[in-house]
Amino acid sequence: MADISQIQNGESLTLRQQIALTAKLSVPAIIAQLSTIMMQYIDASMVGHLGADASASVGLMNSSLWMFWGVCSTITMGFSVQVAHRLGARDTGGARAVLRQGIVACAMAGLFMALLGVAIAWQLPVWLGGSSEICHGASVYFATFVAALPILIMNYLAGGMLRCAGNMKIPGLFNVGMCLLDVIFNFFLIFPTRDLNVFGIEMTMPGVGLGILGAALGTVAAECVCAAAMMYWVCRRQHDLSLRGKEAVKSYRPTRLVLKRAAKIAVPMTVEHIVFCGAQITVTIIVAPLGVVAIAANAFAVTAESLCYMPGFGIGEAATTLCGQAYGAGRYDLVRRFAHLTTLLGMAVMTVMAVAMYVCADLMMGIMTPVESIRALGTEVLRIEAWAEPMYAASIVAYGAFVGVGDTMLPATMNFGSIWLVRIPLAAILAPTCGLRGVWIAMCAELAFRGLIFLGRMRWGHWLKPGRTSEVPSDVIDV
Repeated sequence: MADISQIQNGESLTLRQQIALTAKLSVPAIIAQLSTIMMQYIDASMVGHLGADASASVGLMNSSLWMFWGVCSTITMGFSVQVAHRLGARDTGGARAVLRQGIVACAMAGLFMALLGVAIAWQLPVWLGGSSEICHGASVYFATFVAALPILIMNYLAGGMLRCAGNMKIPGLFNVGMCLLDVIFNFFLIFPTRDLNVFGIEMTMPGVGLGILGAALGTVAAECVCAAAMMYWVCRRQHDLSLRGKEAVKSYRPTRLVLKRAAKIAVPMTVEHIVFCGAQITVTIIVAPLGVVAIAANAFAVTAESLCYMPGFGIGEAATTLCGQAYGAGRYDLVRRFAHLTTLLGMAVMTVMAVAMYVCADLMMGIMTPVESIRALGTEVLRIEAWAEPMYAASIVAYGAFVGVGDTMLPATMNFGSIWLVRIPLAAILAPTCGLRGVWIAMCAELAFRGLIFLGRMRWGHWLKPGRTSEVPSDVIDV
């Protein structure tokens, strides 16, 4: 039975064991990603039943929310990748020191992001070109989410630490639980008290009737419960990271060495994400003049497409863990083999998902909205996007492998360079004549191009450079 400790112990791994270990880490990560997307799918479906204006309010803010969430996630990666390297080198003391410092640094970063988000929440929909009837709801939705970032960033940190320690099951289980809680909270918070017929039985279901605000509060409450549970598991139950006894009372003050290494990993990813989401916001601005139907169809199609590409992100997380631990153990030949295996697996899985999305596009859109015009347009653009999914998988998983070895600068440049030099110009050219279809044709072309350049870098690039991991003992990074 393949186990991640074999990497740390320097044991040889046959091809079958490498495949088994890749699958062992990938499957729980895929389930975790799918549960997260199902939560967004449920939110979109429930809000969709409030009407086109409510759907457009949420859709207008999605790209901006992704920017804030993504920045918080990339900040945590600066610490979790260091933990993967430390554990790969069998330095559990150093890994715990990085965890303690990461908790404080990430909490401060989350607070800063929350204050910034709340400060701009009431003007942001106007800047994005939203019409007057959707701006208020959009601001309320955005402000509710960003206010909870100090807690939500702990969710990202805990999940990242567990995954980089090779524990994919617990984040997956908690994400499934979060999805179920989200359904329950949203059911009561979004809709007012109403009469329902369930299996022929008439019943009155209580509800608060908060609409868009209820959708945001329900998701935030579910994520906060998950964050608390996962952080408890990391600090008390994960044997190679647990902060119990003497470990719990050691210093949590971030040291210059850990912060410097975190910045070296996270800053390129953060800048890339900001620029990348800036491009998505630009796409939103391009779509906004096309009308409420186009805004809502674009938002719902993006959510529906997530069911297709999120398995790729799950496999990318497995690639980060496997390549990071192998790199920390100094097993560079194994790093390259894991990078190739995970990338091929990601492309295979997302090809199957793309076929399913193409066939089921109308059903997927129909679940989220009863408005026929939104459903028809969303179905059409989903089928355009299905052609790009295999190459999109290549870029996602290869990027995860590069992150695992601490190589983030050039891949980040490739990501945002591709979207700004290919997608945005094409979308701006095609949108006036082809409408939302033109925007998604541009997206399809750009994702195919991005996959090609990532595959080229994996095959011919100098991304695997010895010497990025630390030889500094744990007592130097701990204070």
